[in-house]
Amino acid sequence: MVSVIRIEDPLDPRLDDYRDLNRSDSRPDLPGGKGLVIAEGLLVVPRLCQSRFPVRSVVGFGSRLASFIDEFGDPGVPVYEVTREVLAQVAGFDLHRGLLCAADRAPALSVDEVLEGARSVVVLEGVGDHENIGSIFRNAAGLGVDAVLFGAGCADPLYRRVVRVSMGHVLRLPFAHMEGTRTTWQRGLDELKQRGFTVVSLTPDPAAVHLAEAMAGAEKVALLLGAEGPGLTEHAMRATDVRARIPMAPGTDSLNVATAGAVAFYERDRALRLG
Repeated sequence: MVSVIRIEDPLDPRLDDYRDLNRSDSRPDLPGGKGLVIAEGLLVVPRLCQSRFPVRSVVGFGSRLASFIDEFGDPGVPVYEVTREVLAQVAGFDLHRGLLCAADRAPALSVDEVLEGARSVVVLEGVGDHENIGSIFRNAAGLGVDAVLFGAGCADPLYRRVVRVSMGHVLRLPFAHMEGTRTTWQRGLDELKQRGFTVVSLTPDPAAVHLAEAMAGAEKVALLLGAEGPGLTEHAMRATDVRARIPMAPGTDSLNVATAGAVAFYERDRALRLG
């Protein structure tokens, strides 16, 4: 039986892992601070509990905790019951999902580790929007992508909003950071080529080849996506094997980066299924 500890004082230090979640300078999920991973809700919290990240505690409203325990069982860490008002005072805003979990960050995976056995990967450059990163992970997990690689200039993939928007898939889909600065990280793309990946950069350039043509017959594919607005740098695209475009209707020129990624992931998954 799970022992649930009720806490009524918002200043109780056992709740410090969840304190000031809305403060940009002292959030507990900042890499330079406690560096915690924070999950929210009945769908995402179990995914954190089942991930490689060492869980520290679970906190929530009575009914949410009961549902979580019924489905997941004993998480093996302290479980704290609080009221909505207490949790709002701790976090700094109203957390209506009513269930939170905190974990330590696990050691970072290497590029070699995440590429082991992979056939389809996505590489991100300069993607700084947390919601876009979360959506890319959710799309990648649902459409058969094996791993995510981060080039320079990307936001923290373990920030709370990324975890939430990805529906916890950032905790399950392996990812790694490529070494180098904004002008040197692209050298790591040579390693992908040496491993047999066809490296494809996505661009709205009408001179680029059709996406399906760019991936046709490729055993392994690495898809490069750039930041919303500026897209991939020319430096990055020069380091790829082929530049590819998603055909667009007249009067339009591009899609949101997460949406473009979803289209590319689907096309890659479809090609693999058709053999």
